[in-house]
Amino acid sequence: MSPQEIHDFLESGVSILIGTADARLAPEATRGIGAKVAPGGKRVTVYVPDAPSQRTFANLRATGAIAVTFSRPSDHVTLQLKGKAIDLRPADDDERDFVERYRALLADELAYVGVPRRLSRRFVFWPCHRIDVAVDAMFVQTPGPGAGAPLAS
Repeated sequence: MSPQEIHDFLESGVSILIGTADARLAPEATRGIGAKVAPGGKRVTVYVPDAPSQRTFANLRATGAIAVTFSRPSDHVTLQLKGKAIDLRPADDDERDFVERYRALLADELAYVGVPRRLSRRFVFWPCHRIDVAVDAMFVQTPGPGAGAPLAS
């Protein structure tokens, strides 16, 4: 994938899963509800609903380590980035429209594979936090040959 294809993919309404661990390395996962790629692609902002994500926030405050997996349900194209959370704060009201649009794109993607929109419209998305991630590495995680391979920068 070209840098522009990666950028477009991450912002396209794909499913987002965020993995963290506490100081004792006990894992935690939560769902994201939006992503923005910063110019140059070395930073990515992911949006995470507050209600189910308090342990994730505590883990990030303790360790900063984060893995974010982006997967398109319709064809299982999947990328994972690993890095360090460099900022964690409540999303501003002016970011709500972006998060709502992302949720709508995700609902479209899920509808394509049979998840009714009446269910995806129920996804908790606000209030949320934004996590700014300094990307250290990206990996191809699409099932098949090459899964787990580092993505060229």
